[in-house]
Parts: sequence; structure tokens; C-alpha cells
Amino acid sequence: MTLALGLMSGTSCDGISAALVRFHGRSLRVLAEQTQPYAAAFAQRLRQADELAAPALSALNMTLGELFGHAALRLLKRAGIAPRRIAVIGSHGHTVYHGPRDRIPSTLQLGEPAVIAERTGLPVIADFRMRDIAAGGGGAPLLPAFDEAFFGNGPVRAMQNIGGIANVAVVGRGLRPLAFDTGPGNCLIDLLAQQASRGRLRFDADGHLARRGCIDRRAVARLWRHPYFRLPPPKSTGRELFNAAWLRDMLGPRYAAVPADALATLTYFTAYAIAESLKRFAPKPPRELIVSGGGVRNRTLMDHLTSLAAPARVRSIERYGIPAQAKEPAAFAWLALRTLQGRVNHLPHTTGARRARILGAMTPRAP
Repeated sequence: MTLALGLMSGTSCDGISAALVRFHGRSLRVLAEQTQPYAAAFAQRLRQADELAAPALSALNMTLGELFGHAALRLLKRAGIAPRRIAVIGSHGHTVYHGPRDRIPSTLQLGEPAVIAERTGLPVIADFRMRDIAAGGGGAPLLPAFDEAFFGNGPVRAMQNIGGIANVAVVGRGLRPLAFDTGPGNCLIDLLAQQASRGRLRFDADGHLARRGCIDRRAVARLWRHPYFRLPPPKSTGRELFNAAWLRDMLGPRYAAVPADALATLTYFTAYAIAESLKRFAPKPPRELIVSGGGVRNRTLMDHLTSLAAPARVRSIERYGIPAQAKEPAAFAWLALRTLQGRVNHLPHTTGARRARILGAMTPRAP
């Protein structure tokens, strides 16, 4: 049995999710997990990171490293486990730019791993996306290797994560896994909730605000016309495509005039894009749609998904013993363990990489 710790900061800029996981062969148990929210001013700084000059971006990288290191130590203290018992920390970092289809493909995650290693005294594996892009892939999605390892032996399932960006892996016995980003997840829903509440809310708790609005079906059709949804997998995306400017253009006057309608429309569309993408690209209809990430907490979103994905059964990953917001950090803990063991830790056909690689760069523990 091996203990590893995973750290994740998503495109919603809501906070750092950490998970302490015990791995034993093809089984895992999340021993402790926690999401540490960012202060509102810092979250806003993260959302504007792509506008920062090099000195400010460099400083942000170091600050995030401090926050990641502190998040790891807090979780270990809460679990009552000494750092020396942990084999490795896997840190996804915080993505401030993802451009796999640029003329020079690139991706940038902040959260300096050297700082995390110094604060915790543990080896840190980070920069998972970069090696995949260097090998010709899109640098994402990276969770399908985890999904295949722990859920690939059963019936055909769609492992749908709804974080800031929504991504899916279709796995099952005898099936070659398929994975891709389905489009926007919580990042724009959170943005609209903040605007609709004039900053009083950070997200639409339980989908309450969206439930009060009216869905604009014509706006849904406009949103669905984005060319990204036509691209076949492998593909990945981020705030570079799906951002506030795109949303304003697509929703029109309702975006500002009737915030509840805008939120209702976007929440429905998020579920619609997931369901339609699976109908379009899944090699076999999934029997189950297993949902993880913060989107699980949005009852309105989950109700839409349940209706649109039928006859597939929509279930939270918590039914399988993994807390909803612990899946991504748990996956990066596992990816880091694979790196430490010198074993392949991605599925190249789901990212477009030329060959299988060992992803992640290691900052070793102090001698």
C-alpha cells in the first residue's frame, strides 16, 4: 500500500483541492480531502493572469506554490499523517493558458513545484501536460488513464468531470477508451452567479439561481454552433475559447438584462453539450454517466443531465466511494506515483500524442 497526495486548482479559480489517497493495486481509498477556497481578490487575480506582465506572472507562480504547499500540509495535519509517510505529491498546478492548437503548441500551469517541495519536504511531480504536448498531443485530457485503470473493467461508462471545464472519458471492458473536453463546465456558470448576485455569491449553490430563470432555446442553438463542438476527439479546450466575451456575444442582451435567464440558459447548455457530445462521439452508448467535480453540487445541472443523457443513468462518483471534488487531485496523486515508478501515465490516443510517454517533471525531496 502506498500513500500519495494530489493537488489541483481548476479553471473556476475557486480554490485548491487536495486529496490524500492510499493505493493498493487497482484499488484506492481517499483518506482525506479538502478544498481551500481562494480569497475573492486572489481569485480575481488568477482570472486575469493571462493579462499579467512577466514579473507579476512569475511572482504569482511562487505565491501559488506557497498556497499549494500549505494546502498539502494542512491536509496531512487534518489526517494525522506525518509527511515522511507520503511517497509523492502530484500537483496539476493552475492553468493560465492552454493553446494546443496554436502555431507553436503550448500550455502553462503555475504553482512552483520547487516551493511545494521545500515547504513539505516531499518529492513533487508537476507539469504533466507539457510532455504530452511535446510528443504531439493536446496536453489534455489526462484523467482517462486514471479512469481506465479504476473503472475500465466494468460496463461502458462515461466518466464525466464537471470542473471549470468539463471533460469525459468513455471506458469499459473491451472498449478502447475515448476522451475529450466537452466544453465549458463551472467556470462560466460561476461567473454569471457572481454577476447576478453582484458579488455576494461565488457560485450558484445547488443551481438555485438557474432554477428561477427561463432557458433561451435560441441562445442554446447559438452556443452549440461554436466550431469546437464539431471537432472530433482528441481535443481539449479552456478559457481561451469559452470566456465572458464569448458568452456575451452568444447570449445577447439577456446576458446583462436578465441574469437569472442567462444563468438558466448556460446551465442547461452545459448539460446539453455533454449529452450531445456523447451522442456524437462515444463509440458505444454508455450505461452510466458517472459525474465528478463541483458540478455534482449543482442540482439543476444534474437534473438537466439526467433528462438529456437518458437512458444512461446519471450518478455521482460518490456512489463509488470517491468524494466528488477529490477525483481530480486523486487522479494526479496516481499519475505522480506512475511517474515515480517510471511507468506510462497517459493514454496517447486520447490526447493525440505520437507515442506513450511518462508525463511529469520531478522536483526531488531534499537530501
